[in-house]
Amino acid sequence: KMLNCSTQYEMPNAGFSFDNSRRNAVLEEGLSEKGYSAPKARKTGTTIAGIIFKDGVILGADTRATDDMVVADKNCMKIHYIAPNIYCCGAGVAADAEITTQMMSSNIELHSLSTGRPPLVVTVTRQLKQMLFRYQGHIGCSVIVGGVDVNGPQLYSVFPHGSYDKLPFLTMGSGAAAAISVFEDRYKANMELEEAKQLVRDAIAAGIFCDLGSGSNVDLCVITEKGAEYLRAYDEPAKKGQRGGKYTYKPGTTPVLAKTVTPLTLDIVEESVQAMDTQ
Repeated sequence: KMLNCSTQYEMPNAGFSFDNSRRNAVLEEGLSEKGYSAPKARKTGTTIAGIIFKDGVILGADTRATDDMVVADKNCMKIHYIAPNIYCCGAGVAADAEITTQMMSSNIELHSLSTGRPPLVVTVTRQLKQMLFRYQGHIGCSVIVGGVDVNGPQLYSVFPHGSYDKLPFLTMGSGAAAAISVFEDRYKANMELEEAKQLVRDAIAAGIFCDLGSGSNVDLCVITEKGAEYLRAYDEPAKKGQRGGKYTYKPGTTPVLAKTVTPLTLDIVEESVQAMDTQ
């Protein structure tokens, strides 16, 4: 007998579908018993940005690396080398951004040697988004890829789950909202080099002043047909000021309400005195 197979599908209902909500809850419950839990969003701090100007692409980033509420590094590098004509800004988990861009740089070098052609920005972007999508967001890395190739200046942003954008100006990181407001207000097509550098600098500075996770200096990378110029510590908008007064207090300023002395009998095996660096 021949089976009558209907090729007509039912049209889905309008709006969002929550059919898989119960399935997801059961999966998470079962996986949690085996020591696995779904990845949670992690608050990280960075401001990265990029624009296309008259002769190429300018990438910018701040230099603060944070560990929760602690500033781990005041002057780290967030603009990474991919190829002579392609660079990449990384935001999110520092280790993930570092190793991801290193892997992309190696893969693109092998690809260029295999094909005998200079690398394309779209090739880097495709490899990045495919790798990040494969790991379903477990690699917490948001990147802005910029460069100049045979197709002219190119600028892409790639999100941790693999989605991407191609626009004339882009920002990412926790300070992205402050930076994009500067771009939307002042960006225009075919900007001259100095004006474009100042615009990117101001966008990163907006992130530095308006976002606690961003800070310290502004790094820029100017990419044209002639090559790339990495402008390390291009500007220091949040330079530390001089202490204006003395903050010492006379003994007895704060009254002692109670005092308890507990003697401890200890044997000193070794004793050394070190001066603390208070600069």
